[in-house]
Amino acid sequence: MSLPVTLAFLWVVVAKVVTLFPSRRHHWPAAYALMAAGLPILAWVYYLHGAGAGLVFLAVGAWVLRWPVRYGGRWVLRRLGIGRE
Repeated sequence: MSLPVTLAFLWVVVAKVVTLFPSRRHHWPAAYALMAAGLPILAWVYYLHGAGAGLVFLAVGAWVLRWPVRYGGRWVLRRLGIGRE
């Protein structure tokens, strides 16, 4: 197993461990840190293993960080004038 894939699995494990602990801020600081760490790992996986592996890691990351993805999608749709007002 290559280093980027190992780091991707480690990223998923860390993300799931973070969700086990209660948080007053509803895990948003951890989500920002996970996004900042996950993007270079995603790019590295995509670069070494191709689009298929990159899309799999992107889907897993979106599944793990579902609320930031949902809020980000709503923000983009509002900016485009498509979303609810």
